Amino acid sequence: MIAQLHIRACLRNGITYLKHCYATPPFKLADITEDKKANELQLMLMCSSPGILDGDSYSVKLELEENCNMQLHTQSYQRLFQMKEGAKQLMEVTLQAGASLVYLPHPAVPHATSIFSSVNKIFLQQKCSLIWGEILTCGRQLKSEYFSYSKYHSITEVYIDNRLVVKENLLMQPAMVNVNAIGQLEGYSHQASLLCIYDNEYLPGTMDAIYDFLVMQPAIEFGISKTPLKGFIVRILGFKAEQLHHLLKSVADLVKVNNACMINNK
Repeated sequence: MIAQLHIRACLRNGITYLKHCYATPPFKLADITEDKKANELQLMLMCSSPGILDGDSYSVKLELEENCNMQLHTQSYQRLFQMKEGAKQLMEVTLQAGASLVYLPHPAVPHATSIFSSVNKIFLQQKCSLIWGEILTCGRQLKSEYFSYSKYHSITEVYIDNRLVVKENLLMQPAMVNVNAIGQLEGYSHQASLLCIYDNEYLPGTMDAIYDFLVMQPAIEFGISKTPLKGFIVRILGFKAEQLHHLLKSVADLVKVNNACMINNK
């Protein structure tokens, strides 16, 4: 199935609103914003399909105009079914100056023999804020499909003023590379990453707060790396998808709260 989704958010009287939405099956979009007077627009991306099937090709395009503030949610785990040829997804995100986006999708669950490739291209202008997450599980453990998928390949590229500044390249091929080897998952079954770009001077304090939070969490390993620009990447290894999803949301909340507190105490 070939499917498309196009979202465009604009600002009116200081409030972000959904100006344009075009979706073809199986995509659906719902506005779940509770406070209609708040600046942040809350959208939920839904899918009538039980998961991604062999031969599927998805194209998602997000556009945020100047000073827009949006958080895009997903409805459920992304299941990647058994495949012979493979499926793919392209996601293009454009943020105009001063715009802010939070995207923390549910974990991906690759079934046996699934083949999936995704490319995320994110274009930012100056003074934009971005929180972007990804979680990959080992598959359906209760079905004895422990790293039974064929290939999972995810590329995320971040551009600022059309200049590539960050590139993430996640390639997992369990049949070809031992996932328990040194430099791989080393005994863990789930992995998560969170990319944060904030154009302000408070990132060192924010990174310290995230470290203090994560070091208290059980059964995980993590690391925090500063990006070449004003931002950082958090990587977490664990055993439970729900735990990692909760941790990414908690880290995103810490980023918002910590920066707001530092600005108020300035």
